[in-house]
Amino acid sequence: MIPSRYLSWAMPATLLVLLVLAALSLMIGDMALSPARLWDGLLRQDEMATMVVWQIRVPRMIVAMLVGAALSASGLVMQAYFRNSLASPGLLGVSSGGAAGAVVVLACGLTAYSLWILPLAAVAGAFVATLAVIALARHGTGTERLLLAGIALNALLGAVTSFVLSRQTAVFNRQTQILYWLLGGLEDRTWEHVLMAAPIVLAAALLWPLGRPMDLLSLGAAEAQSLGVDVRSLRRRLLALSTVLTAVATAVAGTVGFVGLIVPHVLRLLVGPEHRRLVPLSLIGGAAFVLACDLITRCVGDIRLGIVTALVGGPFFLWLLRRQT
Repeated sequence: MIPSRYLSWAMPATLLVLLVLAALSLMIGDMALSPARLWDGLLRQDEMATMVVWQIRVPRMIVAMLVGAALSASGLVMQAYFRNSLASPGLLGVSSGGAAGAVVVLACGLTAYSLWILPLAAVAGAFVATLAVIALARHGTGTERLLLAGIALNALLGAVTSFVLSRQTAVFNRQTQILYWLLGGLEDRTWEHVLMAAPIVLAAALLWPLGRPMDLLSLGAAEAQSLGVDVRSLRRRLLALSTVLTAVATAVAGTVGFVGLIVPHVLRLLVGPEHRRLVPLSLIGGAAFVLACDLITRCVGDIRLGIVTALVGGPFFLWLLRRQT
C-alpha cells in the first residue's frame, strides 16, 4: 500500500497516466501523427489529420475511456455488494447476460431498425443474469458459492450465445458481426457509439457519492444499518448502477473481460479499502487500463481487445485465487 503521506498524489498520478495514454491513442494508428500534426488536427488546420483525429480516433478514445471506467466501477460495486474481492461482472455472468441479450438482437437483425435496441437488450440480459447470480448465492456469499454460481451462469449463457451463433450460418455477415462483437473491440467506433455510451457518465455520477455508504456496507449489513444506512435501498441502487454500467459497456464494445477484477483490486492494494477514494480512482484507472489495452491491439495488429484483457486478467485471477486460498 502507498504510504499515507503519498496518498494525495494517487489521483493526480492516475490522471497523468490517463492523459498520456489518451494522447498516445490519438497519435498511434495506421496513420501515425506527430505531436505537431496532432495539434493541427485538433485545431482543424490540417484536413487529413482533422478527419483522422475527429472522425476516427477521438470517438474511439472516448468510448475506450467510458467502457474502462464503467467495467472497473462495476467490478468495484460488485465486490462491495458481495463483500468479496473476487466478484466481478465477467466472473459472475453479468457480462455474459448482457452479451446474450445483445447477440439475440444482432442475430434477429433488429439493430437495422435502431442502434438503440442493442444497449436495451444488453441491459435486460445483464439484469436477468444479476438477479440469477444473487438467487444462486442467496444462502451465502462465500468465494466458492459465488464462483460456482458464476461458472454455472457463464456456461448456460455461453450455450445460449453459441446456439444463436450456430443458427446464423446462412447469414454470413451477421455471424461475422457477432463473432467480432463477442471478442470485444473498439474498431470503427463513431460519435453515435459515444452517444450510446453516454449513460455511463450519468451512472458514474450517481455512484460517486456512494463511497461512504459502501465503506459502511463493507462492515456488514447489520453494522451499516446501525450506523444509519438504508442497506436495502443502497443495495438496490448499487445493483442497478453496476448492471447498467456493465450492460452499456458491453453494448458498445462487446465482451471485454477482467477489467472489473483487475483495476479495483490493484487500486485497493495500492491505496487501501476506502471506497471514497476507490470510486473515483477506479473510474480513472479503468479508463486508463482499457486505453492501454487498446493501444496494444493497434501496435500488435489482428488481435481483439477482449483477447488482450483476457491475456492480462487470466493469470491475475489465478494469482488472486491462489492468494486467497
